[in-house]
Amino acid sequence: MNAFLSPSECNLDAFIIQLDKNLLPTEVPLAHDIQKKIPIYDVSKLDLNKDSKALRAEWANVLRNSAGVFVLKNAFQETACIDAASEIFNQIITDEKSEAKVDHFAASGANDRIWNSAQKLCLLNPKVFAQYFGNLAISTACEAWLGPNYQVTSQINLVRPGGKAQSPHRDYHLGFQTTDDAAQYPAHVHDLSPLLTLQGAIAHVDMPIESGPTKILPFSQIYRHGYLAFKQPDFIEYFEKNNVQLPLAKGDALFFNPALYHGGGANLSSNIQRMANLLQVSSAFGVAMETLDRESMSRALFPILKDNTVHLSTFEIDAAVTACAAGYSFPTNLDASPPVAGLAPETQANLLRRALSEKMSQTEFEKALKTLKTRKIP
Repeated sequence: MNAFLSPSECNLDAFIIQLDKNLLPTEVPLAHDIQKKIPIYDVSKLDLNKDSKALRAEWANVLRNSAGVFVLKNAFQETACIDAASEIFNQIITDEKSEAKVDHFAASGANDRIWNSAQKLCLLNPKVFAQYFGNLAISTACEAWLGPNYQVTSQINLVRPGGKAQSPHRDYHLGFQTTDDAAQYPAHVHDLSPLLTLQGAIAHVDMPIESGPTKILPFSQIYRHGYLAFKQPDFIEYFEKNNVQLPLAKGDALFFNPALYHGGGANLSSNIQRMANLLQVSSAFGVAMETLDRESMSRALFPILKDNTVHLSTFEIDAAVTACAAGYSFPTNLDASPPVAGLAPETQANLLRRALSEKMSQTEFEKALKTLKTRKIP
């Protein structure tokens, strides 16, 4: 068995055979609907605390072995924090207009893009950040694919009327390599890459089909040669003829395997400013695409969670902590930061949780954060 995959082995007929599947209701018993082979879950009808384990198992199977994508209707049942975040993001777009923004799949200026929107939101308005990321539906989806201690990064994408569609692609990690570079990685790395990242999109406005919601090819993540094939003309042509789109409402969320063939659609509307927060959530065992100043974010978020003026539940506070702080002990300097009560040193996220539990003062927490950072320096 060849340990490496070759672009010459890519075969459209084999690809099409793997896509020739239907999604049966018995495969997604917790889903409330199936549209265009995509399971849809209405969060307002779910008990995320009671059914979390079953949902995580079902969503993981959908992402890996089935459609590769699911929709969470009403992921934000109260959309006030969506509107508040949109107002902040629009101001950031205005403030950053003087900078030439580069987009992966569109010329500079064709879209408005905010890189590192999670950090920017947290530092500008930690209260809104807490409400936004203290979301059990989002955290449950992330844990379904990545397990605990996932790391959230996000980018705002605003596509204005007339904005062009993206070319079909797969995402980070291998999806951001050239075909030649991707072919240098063994076949088992092609299998591993999608397990390290979860892609998501939170709708900040209603997105009817004419506004260009994400184009999707269900089941396409299963094709093993997909990282080598998605730039080939015959695969692109097939995608454009056979992709599907679902409308989203403000507060809905879409999650998909990064190996799923997808691309943003063209905004054919005359008046819809299509804003989505694109989540790129990394496994604790992977390397995120963006670097975030999670120490500064933790300092800003701590007093909000300590006073809890946003009235988050214990589980929602934990979700906000996970989205903010670094949740993995490594890499570190084990001479200066030995394991504590186990095999690993305390994480930044667990320090934040401990600070909340012990009701530390802001000064005490910041001192502990600084000590934690110093201990990691070789």
